Amino acid sequence: MNGTKNETLPRTGGNENTGLIKLIAIACMIVDHVGAAFFPKVYELRLIGRMAFPLFAWCLCVGVEYTRNIRKYALRLLIAGILSQPVYFWAMNHRWYELNVFFELLFGLNAIVSVRENRRGSRYWGPVLAILTAFIINVNQNYGWKGVLFILLLYLSRERRSSLAVIMTAFCLYWGQGSLQLTQLFGVPLLKEVSFLPYASGLLNDLSRIQFWAILALPVIAIPMRRRLRLPKWVSYAAYPGHLLVIGVIRHWDEITRAVSQWL
Repeated sequence: MNGTKNETLPRTGGNENTGLIKLIAIACMIVDHVGAAFFPKVYELRLIGRMAFPLFAWCLCVGVEYTRNIRKYALRLLIAGILSQPVYFWAMNHRWYELNVFFELLFGLNAIVSVRENRRGSRYWGPVLAILTAFIINVNQNYGWKGVLFILLLYLSRERRSSLAVIMTAFCLYWGQGSLQLTQLFGVPLLKEVSFLPYASGLLNDLSRIQFWAILALPVIAIPMRRRLRLPKWVSYAAYPGHLLVIGVIRHWDEITRAVSQWL
């Protein structure tokens, strides 16, 4: 009786409604890529898109806790990454060796498994190897080795909402360093300094960095939701190459029609 009951208990301190989280992440991802492809000066679209990766990373952390076969999980990520790569660099004009987000998640999964299984001391060298590999092969232009580190830290802080909040806040502040600085948001100028707080300008500078706004994903990650949304596994895997294919066709429509007319 106790074993059956324990199986229904949550295994993390955050939101385990991964079906809903994935839908939100997919929507943010599409907004981000549409902004990057067609409206590069509309930074609000990119800001919304900053939520996507933390949400996918959290779904990975929850998935690791519940998956019955972690090797099949890794294999799915690998296959999805390989199939998505041609569409990724074609649609978004990346170079062929800049790997897509599935490889980022795969390296993060490897780091987590190294810590969980601790084979021959892998809890020490496994995460380092995953992070170094992501750095060397230039995985995912936006996140790289920092994304792998973020996934690992998110997993290590999974049991308590307070820990998730601390890790997300600290990492987003760090993440923002060097990223685009916003001067306004939806037409409203952002504060640069506060007269009665002379030392606040540094913090305001950090808060105006576009990558910092990945912090918007924190409530979705940390606040548990009782109702569960069931989402077929294939949806989240197919959404990535699917929406990129549509973006690629729109961006390269003239080339496609020209090629078709020559072929005919």
